[in-house]
Amino acid sequence: MADSDRYLVYHGLLLPKVVHSEESLEYFQNFQVKDDDVFAVTYPKSGTTWIQEILPPLLNGGDLTSVETIPNWDRAPWLEETRAPVVLDKLPSPRAIVSHMPYHLMPSSFFKSKAKVIYVARNPKDVLVSLYHFHKMAKFLEDPGTFEEFSDKFLSGKVMFGKWTDHVKSWRNRELGDRILYITYEEMFQDLREVLGRILTFLGRELSAEALDRVVNHGTFQNMKRNKMSNYSLVPETVMDSKKSPFLRKGIAGDWKNHFSPELDAKFTAVIQEDMKGSNIRFPWDEE
Repeated sequence: MADSDRYLVYHGLLLPKVVHSEESLEYFQNFQVKDDDVFAVTYPKSGTTWIQEILPPLLNGGDLTSVETIPNWDRAPWLEETRAPVVLDKLPSPRAIVSHMPYHLMPSSFFKSKAKVIYVARNPKDVLVSLYHFHKMAKFLEDPGTFEEFSDKFLSGKVMFGKWTDHVKSWRNRELGDRILYITYEEMFQDLREVLGRILTFLGRELSAEALDRVVNHGTFQNMKRNKMSNYSLVPETVMDSKKSPFLRKGIAGDWKNHFSPELDAKFTAVIQEDMKGSNIRFPWDEE
């Protein structure tokens, strides 16, 4: 299968055709953002499924019904994907919407709105490991080759949604002011309750301690892995072969240490540092 059969090229980004179409991207561009919409933006494999799990109950007062009965791609749909036109207009406000798009490609109505954004970043070494395993199990993506070969592709941005560094930098945009909250996958992993408290404050919402307990408990990796509405077991094996690698694999931080040779670690770190030069963006894993 040639890359042209797998991907659409959109403003230079590779988007998998299995969930993106010319029509869905047109819908994306013309989408009318509401002031109370809440966007969760991630680079792929950075905690999207996790945020789809916790954001709807934070917005609806702690009710877990939607999370237990509606697949995550319908309860917090990707704005750029083919499900968006089917489900988004039916979602009650405030809508939880996810996207992998860089800042400058967002629909024009987004920039005029007051919609809020939660940006989740993850250590790019762990992103690479997760993406590598995803390529192995997702039939709609090319074979990743060796881990070293795939890391070269990743660093040069020849993977879906382009370079990790470009994505992260695009969303550090001063124009957003207080409309954006930055969190990391690692912080969610260390203390989910604290991060959820931060999200609630950012959204100007409150939950009772009991409701927050429910959401925290439900949002653990083991519970998500068991939840058919979140673990992608509803997707046919012809699309994702979970025998090769489960979609929700380990849900840990630091798994990259099991995959990187010291040489690859040094090279990877040097390329990322060079790409981030002058951005003044600091992450908790930079000190590792």
